[in-house]
Amino acid sequence: MDNEKRFVTGLDVGTENVRAIIATVESDGSLAIVGYNEGKSTGMRKGIPANLAGPAGAIDKMLGDAERMGGYDVRSAYVSINGSQLLSTKTEGMVAVGTNDHEINDEDLDRVEDIAVSGRIPANRDVLEVVPLEYAIDGQGGIKDPIGMSGARLEIRANVISALTPNCENLKKATASADVEAERLIPSAVAAGKAVLTERQKENGVAIIDFGATTTSVAIYEEGDLQYVGVVPAGSNNITNDLAIVLAIDPDMAEEIKRRFVTGSFDSNKSQVIKIGKEGKMERNFERKEVDEVVKARLEEIFGEIRKHLKAARYDQRLPEGIVITGGGAKMRGIEAFVKQVLEASVKVGIPQGFGGVSDAVAKPEYAAAIGLAMFAAEDSNFETSAPKKSKKASKTKLKKAKKPGNLFKNIFSKF
Repeated sequence: MDNEKRFVTGLDVGTENVRAIIATVESDGSLAIVGYNEGKSTGMRKGIPANLAGPAGAIDKMLGDAERMGGYDVRSAYVSINGSQLLSTKTEGMVAVGTNDHEINDEDLDRVEDIAVSGRIPANRDVLEVVPLEYAIDGQGGIKDPIGMSGARLEIRANVISALTPNCENLKKATASADVEAERLIPSAVAAGKAVLTERQKENGVAIIDFGATTTSVAIYEEGDLQYVGVVPAGSNNITNDLAIVLAIDPDMAEEIKRRFVTGSFDSNKSQVIKIGKEGKMERNFERKEVDEVVKARLEEIFGEIRKHLKAARYDQRLPEGIVITGGGAKMRGIEAFVKQVLEASVKVGIPQGFGGVSDAVAKPEYAAAIGLAMFAAEDSNFETSAPKKSKKASKTKLKKAKKPGNLFKNIFSKF
């Protein structure tokens, strides 16, 4: 019997932080988290690499402790991608598959997906995923899985997720410089949704919002499929910077005020004066009203833009399962109450749960994307075995070429 451990790695490369999850895939397909770590990210701007050395160094440094904890040298990983460059495009395609008694097979699905993408996605964009929303055979629609069905004409209605080719290539180069091959790039909100959303939520209709440091992304699900992805180029760090400017203080103090005193409910019954001081320094007082005005204005802007995305996707106030928030920004106290008021939907914070190993240590909203990436890798059976350790520098892997619009794609989202 083969007793080799099977490892998967999720690498969430953000603008402010980079996080990693190393997990083993159990015999029943479940994950046991054996290693994790987070560190400060550099060289990223609003989810996009601004230089290669910064994120490469951050990834390499952060992975060291995670590898020692898990007892495994990471060679490859599923990596998050973010930024307003992400595009969700609805497309259609049709192919003739044969006579009326022809049984639809995987090759037919590949062909019709290829037709749905070709000529509809610009050449300067890489396709991250093709999500079949509906198939039709000889004009009969509403089909989710046409494999084995008979017909002469196959049609598809799909959601194509794409990103700018240079940004994809640069992100892969950054991870390669840290001796980690980016096996697949997945939008951070989609990865987070994998970790915290249930099948029922995705079937009934739900949106997940990944509230990060400099970007806030949203992914919408209905009928079990990913319907839309959008990104707002602003996040929780913008709140910190606003406080630093308005209150004329350094960003560290602004971050402390945000973390200790700000609440999304903006409770007027609390003390009207915020007192804060560092050891050996004079205590400083701030008007709570002024702090609340700054924070509220920025939150209204961010989630107002998120609502525009919901309206563009035609899901505003049409989500029975409401909104789930993840990411570092989700730790703001009372954020659910504020988002509920702005988006007029039920809201809760998403916490990854139900994993083995040291999962309690990463049961936090900021780890949702990294855990989801590892789950995607396990679902794709894209794991590595516990082979003897080698020097990373001596076995540097080559990057895979990014998928281009003319390639064939294997859908996994429809299996959610």
